[in-house]
Amino acid sequence: MNSRYIILAFLFLFFGGILGCDKIGAKGLAKTESKKAAVETFSVKGPIVAKINNIPIALEDFNQEIQIYNANVPENRPELKITTREQKISYLKNEVVRRTLLYQNALDKGLDRNEDVLSALDKTKMQLLVMELIKQVSEKVDVTSKEIEDYYNNYKEQLKEPEERQIREIVLANEQDARDILIQLLQGADFATLARTNSKSPSAKDGGDLGFIKKDGKNAQLDAVAFSDSLEVGKISSIFKTSDGYSIIKLEGKRGGKQKPLSEIWDDIKKGLIFLKQQQIIEEMIGKLSREAKIDIYEGEIK
Repeated sequence: MNSRYIILAFLFLFFGGILGCDKIGAKGLAKTESKKAAVETFSVKGPIVAKINNIPIALEDFNQEIQIYNANVPENRPELKITTREQKISYLKNEVVRRTLLYQNALDKGLDRNEDVLSALDKTKMQLLVMELIKQVSEKVDVTSKEIEDYYNNYKEQLKEPEERQIREIVLANEQDARDILIQLLQGADFATLARTNSKSPSAKDGGDLGFIKKDGKNAQLDAVAFSDSLEVGKISSIFKTSDGYSIIKLEGKRGGKQKPLSEIWDDIKKGLIFLKQQQIIEEMIGKLSREAKIDIYEGEIK
């Protein structure tokens, strides 16, 4: 995709908003002329779908612009996508042609020599060149099957489905009260009933039920006990202290936590490893360029 196309494809979103829905007929187009059109031309390859004065619109560029347009349509508005031949022709006449006419008129007015425009073009050129350099440097990066397998074996635990556990809790103000409740539980008292009548946690109204929870790091003490391998479904924990008081929990159920097979996440691992390699190559290149460059930072000028 060339630089000219990228710039025009970016602009179509803007012009689409200001041009409205007026229609342009074939006769109206034929009558339009630009003083500078004979000088300002673009060379294109392959079939063309339109020619506005001396500026041709290539079929390939046009199709790529349609793809970008469709990619920016909100998921909840699929009817706005351009899919039929008639819609493409309408878009060509009412967006691409109009934009090109405005571009030619801007040239006629000498706006291509405007200092602000030239500055913006220089910045855009720099961004496009940086993007192209990064693309060329990183596009050949690949990973081997062994690298994917090694990553999977080294990070199996982290690649598991998140485990969730259904927990009930009783939170008490002091350790002695907690001991009294624990004795009642060990003697067969109903956990939910004791939670409703004794717990000082907001969950008391639900019989201490916290629902299914994940390890989130917000309550390290609760995570450590609730997700302990020694706590089995239907069993209660010993007393442990948290920032809220003295707690006892009961494990009501488990779900998730299964190990995903390598075949299921092969592509995801490959994409991740390729991305990491690309970042490493780019950082190494920047490091080398930085060492060879003379860089002056004027921090005092930054207010």
